Amino acid sequence: MSMIQRQKLFLVLLTSVVAITRFGFRSHYLYDLDSVNFALAMQRFDPRVHQPHPPGYFLYICLGRLLNVLFQDANLALVVLSILASCGVAVVVYRMTLDWFGPTAAQFAGIFFLLSPLAWFHGIVALTYIVEAFFSGLFGFLCWRIDCGRAGFILPAAIVLGVSAGLRPSSLVFLAPLFLFSLRSATPKGRWIGLVALILTLTAWFVPMIAASGGFNAYFGALASLWRMVPSKGTVFNSSPANSIARAFTILFIYLLTFGAASLAALRALADTTPAGPRQKKFTLVWIGPSLCFFTFGYLKFVNSGYLLVLCAPACMWLGLWASEWYEASAWPRSLKLTLLGVGAAANVFIFVASPFYCSYVQVRRFEAELERIKTVVPQVGSARDTLILSFDSHFNGFRHAGYYLPDYLTVEYPEAHLKEGPRIFSMYERDTRLVTALPAIPYTRFVIFPLPDGDSYKEHLQKVIERLPSKSLHTVRLDGHEFVTGSISDLPLLFPEATLTTGRSVYVPLHPGMPPVNSRSH
Repeated sequence: MSMIQRQKLFLVLLTSVVAITRFGFRSHYLYDLDSVNFALAMQRFDPRVHQPHPPGYFLYICLGRLLNVLFQDANLALVVLSILASCGVAVVVYRMTLDWFGPTAAQFAGIFFLLSPLAWFHGIVALTYIVEAFFSGLFGFLCWRIDCGRAGFILPAAIVLGVSAGLRPSSLVFLAPLFLFSLRSATPKGRWIGLVALILTLTAWFVPMIAASGGFNAYFGALASLWRMVPSKGTVFNSSPANSIARAFTILFIYLLTFGAASLAALRALADTTPAGPRQKKFTLVWIGPSLCFFTFGYLKFVNSGYLLVLCAPACMWLGLWASEWYEASAWPRSLKLTLLGVGAAANVFIFVASPFYCSYVQVRRFEAELERIKTVVPQVGSARDTLILSFDSHFNGFRHAGYYLPDYLTVEYPEAHLKEGPRIFSMYERDTRLVTALPAIPYTRFVIFPLPDGDSYKEHLQKVIERLPSKSLHTVRLDGHEFVTGSISDLPLLFPEATLTTGRSVYVPLHPGMPPVNSRSH
């Protein structure tokens, strides 16, 4: 068998194993708050009510809708998209590492991606990050061709960047500098072709997205409101430098979580024996620099570790190089080296399967089992005809999961959101979201608090909410290992002081056939 045939065979085997491992461990419920937002948007796209959350992820939703025609299951459709993207990352990582550093490094890089705990997790859930990782890798591959003088790759690179921005708009900020860098030696005509193609690609999805969002004011108003509520509060411009230092350490920890035992390969770089020339190093720096700066000085939380997957492809490539150098240069017996590699692979599998982090398979299964139990028990606590669900803004077991998996109930989120238009309450019914300023007094008589996950911080938050309500009207129901706190519907204004209880008719959808509409004013 020739070397080229062996390389093709390895790539086929690598891609197949990536697909099998992701499909075999796939999630069966929408795992994260954002996952539910995406599923809701596949029914009705409206960033104003976070279907999905701004900035919209328009092309991701379109791809999800397309796959959902085949699967008729929003979660499965988006998970299949993640699996396909994972296979794409494996191909790009292997091919580009092969070009840069040779076949041994390419094999290591491909295996490192296959066994990356964080990449594995994002290949089994309905989130955008592994899709962004694929487009980042593909875009880097195309830009490297441009940097090598292949002008024919300018047009496809521009289109890929434009499409990537439609899937995750942040990709435009993180990857555009690499595009401009790769165009520095292109002819003026080539540069114009690239820029015009990029603008046309962006326009092709941006205009329909704005129309679906209700216009410029609606879209950018929702985007500004979300920015003020969450990311803007922790940037380098309005927070202590300690926050940036903490984010830098978070990035380091996420790196260790992403590659597990393979992270140790970076120690080889300290020897400075890499044959890679300055061009690869400079190219990589431009590729990863913008995102690292943003996540250090802008916004990053551990629960959003997937943000760093935009750097997954170049990281795998360099780790593959360093690992191959160690393997080929080390005087250790081959059997010992293979044993160490086997131990490292087992450690990575353990991190993904059984670690206590939110992104492990055991945590996914635990969450799904808990959500299934809650779905079964809530109807025993109160009927959808007279019980309203009160829930919280939480990545897990929060407002979105309550509203999506118990669609017959009217679900409201605490606390209310302070938007440009004033205070609004997020509410869901039949898997659709509305912003309301009033709460219904009838037909409801009681509310039930949707239980948060286990954990001291969750318990503390729930206790603070309960303390705002009169204890004499609260009751605790214990079923199937969960405590459900219920209270009188007349007490809700204590949690939503700027809302009113109304018995008048509204434009909100009817709750049940033959019953009056939900008594709240829709906005």
